[in-house]
Amino acid sequence: MTVDYYQTLSVAQNASAAEIKKAYRKMAMKYHPDRNPDDREAEEKFKSCTEAYEVLSDERKRQIYDTYGHEGLRSSGYNGPGNAEDIFSSFGDVFSDIFGFGGSSRGARSRRDGPIPGNDLRYDVEISFMEAVHGVAKEVQLTRRDTCWTCEGSGSRPGHRRQTCPTCNGRGQVIRSQGFFQMSSTCPQCHGEGEVVTQPCTDCHGSGLIEKTKKVALKIPAGVDTGARMRLRGEGEGGRRGGAAGDLYVVVHVQTHDFFKRDGDTIFCRLPVSMVRAALGAELEVPTVYGKKNIDIPAGSQSGDHFTLKGEGVVSLRGRGKGDMVVELQVMTPTNLCEEQKKVLRDFDTLCVQHGQHKEEEGFFKRLFNEVLGRS
Repeated sequence: MTVDYYQTLSVAQNASAAEIKKAYRKMAMKYHPDRNPDDREAEEKFKSCTEAYEVLSDERKRQIYDTYGHEGLRSSGYNGPGNAEDIFSSFGDVFSDIFGFGGSSRGARSRRDGPIPGNDLRYDVEISFMEAVHGVAKEVQLTRRDTCWTCEGSGSRPGHRRQTCPTCNGRGQVIRSQGFFQMSSTCPQCHGEGEVVTQPCTDCHGSGLIEKTKKVALKIPAGVDTGARMRLRGEGEGGRRGGAAGDLYVVVHVQTHDFFKRDGDTIFCRLPVSMVRAALGAELEVPTVYGKKNIDIPAGSQSGDHFTLKGEGVVSLRGRGKGDMVVELQVMTPTNLCEEQKKVLRDFDTLCVQHGQHKEEEGFFKRLFNEVLGRS
């Protein structure tokens, strides 16, 4: 029984090529035999959507189908999808998107024969709070795989060449059967390269890479914070067969500080101040990340009061100058008082009562007690 190709892919008759491809990708992902082992119904649906896509993705076949239907296609010589080789050749871009490979073997072979760039590497570095604020230069020692200069990254002993892989005959992929469909996978012997080393280099043992320890200079700019990432081009793993070295990504971790805290470009600190100075007012010396600054504390200052020092924060990596520093007062209650100090405080408390300076406190507790006892 013939089936409408547009219905098979769930697209409208005027669907664009991109819409048809998208619909096919979705169905191929759903019904592919590898995702539905031993499911005959899924196999048939995969075959049906593949046939529909082969017709509707080809402008000439689609025109014939739209005009004359299935009979027109048969008259033109079309008999449905071909074998596995034809399917991978025709749908290389689609299968590449879905499963990570595909396309013609010639194209894949040319990529395998070409230079192989080195892998990117990651290095985590920990710096102090002050180093993050001011910037720092560090030299770190890394052990990484670098290009073997004996074989120049080929893996073969000088004077010898790599040979075609006998398992995949140079394709880099092997075919395995799954129901009616044949699936291609990376060759286990050559790992997709299509060639094997028969006379390995004595230094790298055929890998094309050798371990080397190298010192790398890091220039960490002022203003970095935890999670900042630096990219050092060409400091990653070495390339093979003339390929460029990969990059090194340095990820910064900043240690916490006992006194300073940070939020973006703003620095926060909590400054302890005596009860007397807070009451009478004073000029206090405050440590900053750049030195010392004086701030005026007005009389009657309370715990939690904030004072802002402009430009005493962290340098902005975006070139907006420096942030600010916010100082929070922490009024300290004296402890371990001698008898003379206690007497002075009692006299002070008596004076406060005489001047009515406890009325606000008494009024607060009176309202609270009335509320708890349900009194108006």
